[in-house]
Amino acid sequence: MSQVTNQSSTETMAQFDRYVIANYRRYPVCLVRGEGSWIWDAEGRRYLDFFPGWGCNIIGHCPPRVVEAVREQVGLLIHVPNTWYIEAQGQFAQMLSERSFGGQCFFCNSGAEANEAAIKLARAHGHASGRSNIITVEHGFHGRTYAALSATAQPKYHVGFEPMVPGFVYAPHNDLTAMERLIDDKTAAVLIEPIQGEGGINLPAPGYLERLRELCTERGALLILDEVQTGLGRTGEWFAYQHYGIEPDILTCAKALAGGVAAGVMIASRTVAATLKPGMHASTFGGNPLACRAGIATIETVEADGLIERGKAVGERFRGHFERIRSERPDLVKEIRIMGVMIGLELTIDASVVVSECLIKGLLINATHGTVIRLLPALNIADEQIDEGCEILLDVIRSLPRGD
Repeated sequence: MSQVTNQSSTETMAQFDRYVIANYRRYPVCLVRGEGSWIWDAEGRRYLDFFPGWGCNIIGHCPPRVVEAVREQVGLLIHVPNTWYIEAQGQFAQMLSERSFGGQCFFCNSGAEANEAAIKLARAHGHASGRSNIITVEHGFHGRTYAALSATAQPKYHVGFEPMVPGFVYAPHNDLTAMERLIDDKTAAVLIEPIQGEGGINLPAPGYLERLRELCTERGALLILDEVQTGLGRTGEWFAYQHYGIEPDILTCAKALAGGVAAGVMIASRTVAATLKPGMHASTFGGNPLACRAGIATIETVEADGLIERGKAVGERFRGHFERIRSERPDLVKEIRIMGVMIGLELTIDASVVVSECLIKGLLINATHGTVIRLLPALNIADEQIDEGCEILLDVIRSLPRGD
């Protein structure tokens, strides 16, 4: 029987240096076990995790219902191809459809794959009428595969990979005037994150998404909402668009979708979904029994434990702490942006310094877009864990030199 050996962090890092491509900037820590919002390294040190699984662990590390569902499923059936019917896939699709806008689901393994599927579907849907352009928004992020990367209107991600996939048009964020100018009879779709994650937790301006929905409808373009990061209760609703009284034609989701197990989905309205015929798109592992059982268990956990409402309370507790931080260090804290457990604290300095100091003190956080501390804590994080972590964060920020 194969088993994982108990290596030290140093041994694991040496092994990586020799055998793993160095395409990630990794912290010098080997994480080996997690429970809820706590995680431990190979030496037994415990960390408080405010960014569990890059946002994938929305109900914490090793949530009991997900663990039990996967354990049971792995003894029954691990994988079968999509040329057969898979009971758990149908059940999971129904649960997602009923909690969104009544669409139909295509399953894959990641957010980038979900966005690739959405781009292909939008172009296929507009093909007969000559619509192929996809409009996206500056500072957005849609993935690392080629079409998703081309859709990402951040030039820094394109460097070294040119030429990009043609047919993408970029608009400034929150600029309806630009959208009114750009959406024309060549536009297949507008693809946008309702709340930008990688771009710095940027919220839509009042009325922006509502008018964008109207523009797409008026001009015959599809509205694709990238909810890879915002979906599954992250913002205080099942999906972020539900805060704004609109519905997309296509929605993508991944990260939190299956409680930490790799899974992605594209949900499309029935009319648009009908464009996708057998042979036009596929995903070998998409919708596999393990991922779907994990996804079902994730939704069940969110509902059984009242975590949609809990997420709203978590966000407000963080807001209270951040207001205190801002009152103490107004020279360093520029803006607080929070919706549910999607949390951004924009600083006037390089935020990576804060990330490194917090790691030393046993708190895991993230920096994005240079100056933004991004937190994606679990919906079920305890109040005392929020308080403990925010005290660490305050201590670190309090110790920094003046930012003005």
